[in-house]
Amino acid sequence: MPLRLFQSSGDLMADRRFEFARDLQLKGDLPAAADLLEQAIELAPNFTSAWFTLGEIREQLKERDKAIAAFRKARESDASDQHGASLHLMRLGDEQISEMPKAYVQALFDQYAPRFEHALINDLGYRAPSLIFKAVLAARVAAKTPAFFKRAIDLGCGTGLAASAFAKQVDQFIGIDLSPGMIKEARATGLYAELEVADMIDGLRSRADASANLIVAADAMVYLSDLTQVLVEAKRVLAANGTLAFTLETHDGKGVILGDGLRYAHSTEYVREAIAKAGLKLLTCDPASPRNENNEPVRGLVVIAEKT
Repeated sequence: MPLRLFQSSGDLMADRRFEFARDLQLKGDLPAAADLLEQAIELAPNFTSAWFTLGEIREQLKERDKAIAAFRKARESDASDQHGASLHLMRLGDEQISEMPKAYVQALFDQYAPRFEHALINDLGYRAPSLIFKAVLAARVAAKTPAFFKRAIDLGCGTGLAASAFAKQVDQFIGIDLSPGMIKEARATGLYAELEVADMIDGLRSRADASANLIVAADAMVYLSDLTQVLVEAKRVLAANGTLAFTLETHDGKGVILGDGLRYAHSTEYVREAIAKAGLKLLTCDPASPRNENNEPVRGLVVIAEKT
């Protein structure tokens, strides 16, 4: 789900050149599109959307240095980095892997909130909630423990697909999401006792110790490069014998990378070490594809951990 933002330059002529350039980009005439964007930038030197789109085009044209220069300018002209220029700088190897800009993540999901479920389920074969649900049930059966939870927290709750999967197993669901648009959609489901607009870590920090029996994050941890803080907070918030369940995207190498889809992929080794560092007991870390990308299953993991 690429983000497509437009922030006006405040100059009508520059905005018009940007629109023409986008049309040319979509038609495949990249050199002409780049030329028009440079004209727009001459008229409005701090035109974030033009700098960002110029970076995309230079990247498509395999002009790495020019792409990097344009993405840097896009970020300079918008400190919040709503377009996500820093992600492209990471992908181009100009910067180390770091956290995603919150403004970018919020804009991405606000944009997709109204059609999020349709795109995920019909276009991307989204199956993260059902993977988590089955894995939690299997872990509970193995432990000979009932799969019922008094209070659950849904991190990156989106429109409520994970809460829907667990609806019969949970007495009370709390949803946390950075996107107000997603929270609005989640509220309409009636599945949640409480909803909060916050990122995952801040949302957990606002919760009392040992206040949840289950924490789920379906396809949400892919927007965090470092899992340490969220795992430590999850352990604090979980009651004794509480369960943490989430999906990730993965890769064959070590550590964390930023994938082509601009989501982080965590190696199995990294996940195992992060769970151990947080003081949680790992129950499941199995290969499982949470969704498709370009009609191919994305390589992923379903992870179940417990506070012992």
